[in-house]
Amino acid sequence: MDYVQVLKDLISLDTSIAPDLDPSANYARTVDYLEPLFKEVGFHTQRVLIPPEHAEGKSGRVNLLAHRRSQGLPRLLFYTHIDVVPAQGWDAFTPRVEDGKIYGRGAADMKGGIAALLLGLEMAKDKPWRFDTSAMVTTDEEITQASQIRYLRQFLEPTQGAYFFSLDTSFGYVQIAALGCIHVDIKVKGRSVHSGMSHLGENAVEKAAPVLDALLELKKKVTRRRSKVPVHPATGLKVMEPRLNINMIHGGLKVNIVPDECVITVDRRLIPEENLAEAEKELMDTLSSVKGVQWEISSIHRNATVPPLHDPITDQLADILKQVTGQTGQYGEMGSGDFGPIVALEWGAKLFGLGTIRADCHIHGKDEFVYQRDIEDLALVISRFVTA
Repeated sequence: MDYVQVLKDLISLDTSIAPDLDPSANYARTVDYLEPLFKEVGFHTQRVLIPPEHAEGKSGRVNLLAHRRSQGLPRLLFYTHIDVVPAQGWDAFTPRVEDGKIYGRGAADMKGGIAALLLGLEMAKDKPWRFDTSAMVTTDEEITQASQIRYLRQFLEPTQGAYFFSLDTSFGYVQIAALGCIHVDIKVKGRSVHSGMSHLGENAVEKAAPVLDALLELKKKVTRRRSKVPVHPATGLKVMEPRLNINMIHGGLKVNIVPDECVITVDRRLIPEENLAEAEKELMDTLSSVKGVQWEISSIHRNATVPPLHDPITDQLADILKQVTGQTGQYGEMGSGDFGPIVALEWGAKLFGLGTIRADCHIHGKDEFVYQRDIEDLALVISRFVTA
């Protein structure tokens, strides 16, 4: 399999997802492209069109499932997604290959992982396998896919106690845990008037200032906490750490209008030792402590943490990784998503991961790339992992 061409073809299909972008046509084209490749490596394929009521009202969410079923063997499911974040300021969907790197939006996050999976499955095609295996090619991971994942469960059973191998993660070590998150929009209220008559209004942007101060005080408290779960040294950290970041502020219509609202967006990340409900209460108590300001929560999104997995399967994967690359380890990931909490906490499955992302790959940024060697090594790891 020419995995370089496969990845270039995948990158060329713009599957950017955002509130104002609908990638449904290229979702279908991507599945059309991938389906015969999974068949070539010995899998039966199944296209699943997610009903709009399980896709935030959106249509055209076609997912691809591929199966190499062997009843009686341990259940293993590979997880991938085909959507990517939007790109600006570079020719992101015209892939290029330079100095052992493949550039393009989604090269590392995570179409490179899909190319590695296909290459690894091809390497293992004619050998005895030790798993009852399926692969998931999903959509909308970069926004929200929780309901889609839950809908797919009926096509993937048995999932209780199954092993889920996520390729949407870092290279060089086995992921065994992940952060949780609370994303919240806080709408500070005011009253709009002409700026020359500002004494008759209430400036929502200015009223947001004490709210920001309170959140920054909470940030100091949150970021002093530490997990017991180690993270890879490449992060510059020793263990998983919680986060509270004020990442967006929107307010005002025009320079001569007193704004009647200001929206503050907070990204709160939780370590495995933190409780989602308690973290949310802590955030709300902080907001309630600000006197003389009217506010409301206009939207909120929650993901629980993925607790660390301690299982012989991760030891096996780590050993194979060391055989192939000379490096290994089992660490928590400083990221979060819908998929992990659902399979680990709701389905009772065992989640771990190994992908093609490195800290220097510029994922979600300009000139995203993946190392060709990482794709080749991951493919070899996968082939050794699935075979007897």
